[in-house]
Amino acid sequence: MELTKPVGSRPVALPSRLPSLTGMRFISAAMVFLTHALGANLFASADFTSTYTMLVVQGGWAAVCYFFILSGFVLTYAQRSTDTPKTFLRRRFLKIYPNYAITLIAALILVSVVAKTAIDGKVAFLHFALLQAYFPTMDIRIAFNSPAWSLSCEALFYLCFPLLARYIVRIRPERLWAWTGAVVAVIFAVPLLSKLLPAQPPIPGFGMTESTMWFIMQFPPVRMLEFIFGMLMARIVMTGRKLPLSLGGSVALGIALYALSPLFPLDYNVVATSIVPLGLIIAAGAVRDSQGRTNWLGSRPMIKLGEWSYAFYMWHYLILIYARQWFGSPKGWSTPAGFGMLGVLFLITLGLSYLLFTLVEDPIMKRFASSKKRPRHSVSPPPPPPISGLDSAPKAEATAGATGAPTTAS
Repeated sequence: MELTKPVGSRPVALPSRLPSLTGMRFISAAMVFLTHALGANLFASADFTSTYTMLVVQGGWAAVCYFFILSGFVLTYAQRSTDTPKTFLRRRFLKIYPNYAITLIAALILVSVVAKTAIDGKVAFLHFALLQAYFPTMDIRIAFNSPAWSLSCEALFYLCFPLLARYIVRIRPERLWAWTGAVVAVIFAVPLLSKLLPAQPPIPGFGMTESTMWFIMQFPPVRMLEFIFGMLMARIVMTGRKLPLSLGGSVALGIALYALSPLFPLDYNVVATSIVPLGLIIAAGAVRDSQGRTNWLGSRPMIKLGEWSYAFYMWHYLILIYARQWFGSPKGWSTPAGFGMLGVLFLITLGLSYLLFTLVEDPIMKRFASSKKRPRHSVSPPPPPPISGLDSAPKAEATAGATGAPTTAS
């Protein structure tokens, strides 16, 4: 079934699903899992750990960047013409906060009972209020469930989305690429702006100061640039602007920049070097899906995993840090055994993700996400026929919940 929806001044036919974008979410969540596995000390060999770090760290940064871009893209692509800011924010709250609160409570219990660490009530309040990422002190930002700082960013994105969408939709289609380029230029300027922060010694073994790390990696207004970039990429697709690369070319560009990342300064690798290929991958994937050319990313298993990806993201760090302790060998295992343990922890995380999605996230969205109950005997009117003869490629409305999390995690 296709729906028609106004874009600018003309209607565009929209298919009902973009399955590949849902499948891509799980790939990104898995990359974050592999990166945070470094904190679990799974490998006894220091040489292999160094090699593993070089292979996965850039992927973890790119995955979070992907989630933020995808969030802006999908929310713009699937925006309902009948939405008010209140109904939009209500759906977003129901989508992210129950999972967030449950995993935060679990983290507080683990910190108190397993790690036997006293809990600072003020810091806990900041986390419950999704305000932790606004503080430059690392002990506040990453307390309890470290990756949850990204939800602090997403909360700001959602609050600003109704206002941002009002202005972005007014941009004339022929000017969208110019606006997108301007946002990319600002993203590349962020590492330069971070030099204005007070001088500090770099974090040992990291090569970046704590204030620079906060400003580039975790400060919500700065990370909102990626969200805005995603909104603009959605408008580019929706208005039929030509993309410079196909999905295959976009993936090739992303792989090339990933391989070359050691040649770039560390503060550029966090976001700047990934922003263009990731935006093109998302846009090209959406166009490909809308044309009915879905690949393995849009298969039923990948869609299901993509639906679990937000819950997976919220559980993974707690499993890597605390469940790992059940298995002994604090200094790590041999490389083969370390990968075996990585697989065990992955499956535990996946199982908890399934339970959280099935018992909490999905029922809440089905029961409460709609602002009004449909009359018992009402019948929806048939959709108008799709518009033919447009010079743009077919468009699509995203699968429900396709904004991960880091949503990385919507």
